[in-house]
Amino acid sequence: MDWSAAREGEPLFSVVGLPRASIHKEISQVGQGYDHIIIDGPPRVTDLARSAIMASDLVLIPVQPSPYDIWAADEVVKLVQEATVYKESLKYAFVVNRKIANTAIGRDVGEALAAYPVTLLSATITQRVIYAEAAAQGKAIFEISAEGPATNEIEALVAELMEFGK
Repeated sequence: MDWSAAREGEPLFSVVGLPRASIHKEISQVGQGYDHIIIDGPPRVTDLARSAIMASDLVLIPVQPSPYDIWAADEVVKLVQEATVYKESLKYAFVVNRKIANTAIGRDVGEALAAYPVTLLSATITQRVIYAEAAAQGKAIFEISAEGPATNEIEALVAELMEFGK
């Protein structure tokens, strides 16, 4: 939420903080009037994460190309799979985030994630300074650079998510 507070001027969209394990009970009320809701949850197994997953139709699991993130993904995948017992329609996928271009680990992360029964999106997000700059200003990437690699990455991710979520 810090990034949204850094913004000067009118926000592009509403940002609401619900740091409690009852998101799945409150989401229908909070989300009235919106076509899409993004829940940015904790990257670890907690009651808050469980609630966020149960409130979701689609769970995007960002994984950095590092052994630590790949190992940590195991716990999140198990949590999401547990949720499918109660919510069979739940969709979930990995996205490679903060990929370092032209590195072996950046190329090999897909192979490591293939060990999981989880879709790996083809869109990836590369490590770029512009993402940190946009967050520091409370802006979306396209407000900083209407065209460019970062904007193209986000547009590709959104297009793939919209298709995957059908």
